Amino acid sequence: MREIDVKEITSAVAELCVEANLRLPCGMRECIEHARAREESELCRSVLGDITDNLDCAEQLSVPICQDTGMAVIFAEIGQDVHIVGGDFEEAVNRGVAEGYVNGRLRLSIVRDPLDRVNTDNNTPALIHTRIVPGDTIKLVVAPKGFGSENMSRLKMFTPSATKEDIVKFVVETVSIAGSNPCPPIVVGVGIGSDFEGCALLAKKALCRDLRIRHPEKFYKDLENEMLTEINKLGIGSQGFGGTQTALYVNIEKAPTHIAGLPVAVNIGCHVTRHAEIIL
Repeated sequence: MREIDVKEITSAVAELCVEANLRLPCGMRECIEHARAREESELCRSVLGDITDNLDCAEQLSVPICQDTGMAVIFAEIGQDVHIVGGDFEEAVNRGVAEGYVNGRLRLSIVRDPLDRVNTDNNTPALIHTRIVPGDTIKLVVAPKGFGSENMSRLKMFTPSATKEDIVKFVVETVSIAGSNPCPPIVVGVGIGSDFEGCALLAKKALCRDLRIRHPEKFYKDLENEMLTEINKLGIGSQGFGGTQTALYVNIEKAPTHIAGLPVAVNIGCHVTRHAEIIL
């Protein structure tokens, strides 16, 4: 049994919150640069150039890539042979979020209640998704989620009679309705299967996949490419100025579901779809 002190967890989360907000994950910048090379609109090529300039400035000046530094979403995979000592795990994570956001001078965007709208002043509580897995390590993924893109997300409970074409149409329709609101070029996370809440979680996890990695199953890899092609026919373009590169990638995650259902969720990420991770 390996012991990990909660202080180590707090420190790691604090660092990841800052890291994710200052630098894009591996592959994301390259995707934006490739989109610029493929873009047919001169105006949108200029916009994509401004976006990469902004990425450079954020790193050089140690300031956030975007003013919306997001709600802290944490994916934690805890090895079953780990003994967490020194305190409570979720309290440690939230302390880390508070330290990262306050000391890192990141915007504090969380309100204590959805209706009274009073700010918690430290960006907590975080949204924590925990899984117990084999091993003696803890993997933490911090994925700050801005709400310009989050607000554009949708979920539909299809019946099993729905076709592949119905699902593609729903995903493309979701992006069309979103228009320029999620600050394209976007990343589209699609969850297929599970149940109501599980499907939405699949779509959120899809946004954390390295964009250089396609789905391992050919059917879903082809479906990702088909959705991407159809989305880029919409002509929304970078920041809504038209053009051929509305989305950078579509990532699909799927899971078993009930014989009577076929849930599909779409979670949209903006051009700063952020996440950072560590293994303790």
